[in-house]
Amino acid sequence: MKAKELVEQTVDELRVKERDLNEQLFQLRFQAATAQLEKPAKIRQVRRDLARIKTVIRKKELATN
Repeated sequence: MKAKELVEQTVDELRVKERDLNEQLFQLRFQAATAQLEKPAKIRQVRRDLARIKTVIRKKELATN
């Protein structure tokens, strides 16, 4: 996920994506704990995407104030 794509979206859309990524991260962690995870790098990718989304949301919140 690119930051440029995220900047073009609204805060509400970003919050939906944030919620989805949180759920996905939970599922990946659960799979890792039960040794069913096929791609361990996927956890890292989801965490970084989540951080990007949170950063863009925060920037938009600060811009509106």
